Parts: sequence; structure tokens; C-alpha cells
Amino acid sequence: MEFKDYYQILGVSKTATAEEIKKAYRKLARKYHPDVSKEADAVARMAEINEANTVLSDPEKREAYDALGRQAPHRPGQDFRPPPNWDAGFEFSDGAGAAGGFDGEFSDFFEQLFGRHARAQRARDPSREAPRDAQWGGAPPPSRGNDHHAKIELDLLDAYQGAERSLTLRGARLDDAGHMVHEQRSLQVKIPKGVREGQLIRLTGQGSPGMGGAPAGDLFLEVRFKPDPRWRAIDRDVYQPVDVAPWEAELGAVIQVQTPAGALEVTVPAHWKSARKLRLKGRGIPAATPGDLYLELSVALPPAHSDAERAAYTALAKAFPRFDPRTTPGA
Repeated sequence: MEFKDYYQILGVSKTATAEEIKKAYRKLARKYHPDVSKEADAVARMAEINEANTVLSDPEKREAYDALGRQAPHRPGQDFRPPPNWDAGFEFSDGAGAAGGFDGEFSDFFEQLFGRHARAQRARDPSREAPRDAQWGGAPPPSRGNDHHAKIELDLLDAYQGAERSLTLRGARLDDAGHMVHEQRSLQVKIPKGVREGQLIRLTGQGSPGMGGAPAGDLFLEVRFKPDPRWRAIDRDVYQPVDVAPWEAELGAVIQVQTPAGALEVTVPAHWKSARKLRLKGRGIPAATPGDLYLELSVALPPAHSDAERAAYTALAKAFPRFDPRTTPGA
């Protein structure tokens, strides 16, 4: 995926004000809009310009985009992938951005970074908006505040046990001169037991303030689990790699395994096969119907450092003279 330098696309500096971005966008739109442009690449260029404006004219998206550029250096022409959960802690509000937002096709780069926020804005339930009424005489009627969205990173153990976490959210707004002003706020968040990746935790009234006495919007936190070499979750099922000794794999054994569900005694069947999994029913993420825990067994070979250990490997080789791991079925 190609990194999109939105500042270069609009021809503005990284310190450009909102007014400078607006002027640059309008100038390029007059040149490349397909209805008036004679440029051969007008359609592609206009889509690129619209996309850049969608990000840079929105203080919240621009704040996150700038942070991504700092934490993930890139070179022109090189393949780019954003770091996992790169936007955790950034707050986005529904309806933010320039008026008349771009609804066309976005690049893969934009979709990776902001696609879910753009879809959330478009999917907002219109029934939650206060209706306009002639009795207000042209004055804005009471209007519910915008909902906000953010991502929260949790440990998988939080889903098993529940937790309370302190969350710091970063955002941005424009001051009266059109300059970016960085903002942040801290919240105490209760993590319900059984939460799964992709689930939304709703904090009522933590979105934008309402107008005319209408209620504030809500804050929706999208759950993501921190990468952990010990285990990974797919929906409510959990997968955990477990090493076993060669004799445990072949002869069978009862072993102790530290899992997200606690220390468990597990029976390893004899005659281990490659890629074998042991299913522990109901030991996945808790729920009314809990997920399962799958132990992915791998054979770990002990190193031979001493003469006695090397002699043991030599004796093993002599005990299996016809064994060839490259030709023996099931090896």
C-alpha cells in the first residue's frame, strides 16, 4: 500500500492553517474538477485532492494522520503498512470535517486509516436527531450532540476478568485563527467481563454537548486486544501456543499450562501429530455461551550442551535407525 502525503497533494506545509488548506483545495479543484478540466488525469487527481482535503480539513483526522507520520517513518515508493492499533487513543466525532464532505471512492490508504470512522458517520441513525420545526422561527432547534468514536487497547485478560482502566483520548480543534489546537481528556472506563475484539463499549453522554438543552452525544469505544505472543483471540475463541517435550508428545503426558482462564492441568494424548490442537471447551472468552480455548502444540527440542546430553541424542539416533523425518509418513 502506498503512503499518501496529503500535504504534498494539496501543496501546503504541515503547519498550514485551515484557511490555507481551504484555499489550496479550491485552487486545485478549479484546475482538476472533471466538469471543467482538460487534464488527462483529472478524475484521478480530483479524487486524490478530495481525499487529502477530507483528512486535512478535519482537525481530528489531521491530528491522527500527523501522529502516524511521526511514529511510522516512510519513504516514497516503499510499501507502507500502519502499525497495529496505530490510532488507539485518538478521538473522532461524527459529522466532523469540511462541509460537503467527499463521498467518492477512497484509496486503500484512507480506508485502512479512517474507513471505519467515515462509515460510522454515514451510518448515524437520523431518528436520533431532533426535528426542525417552524415554531423556532429560524433559530436552531434543540439538537443532540454528535457521537464520538475511539479505539481502546486491552489485554486479553481484561476480557476474562473485567477491569477498570484509565483512558486518555487525544483530539484537536481549530482556534479562531484556524490553527490546530491539541486537546486531550482522561476517563475512567469499566471493562465488562466477556468483552470481545471489535465490540463497542458505549459511554453515555461523553460525546459532544447538545444544543438548546438537548442531551450530549455518546462515546463509543471500539475494543482491540494488544498483540501478545502468549495467545490470540478470534471472536470468543482463544488460541494459545504450547511447547511440549518430545517424550510428552509421543508417549502422552499430563502437563500444567498457564492460560487466560488460569492454571489448568491438561492431558496431552500420545502420538502427537504436527499442527495438533487441543480444544478446551468453554475456556475461551466468557459469555452466556463462552468461547473455547485451543492449545496449539509444538514439540520443543532440548539443547545438548553436556557430554551426557549429546550421548542421549546419539543413543536416540541408534534406537531409531530407520527413522528419516524427510521421508517417514507422519514425522
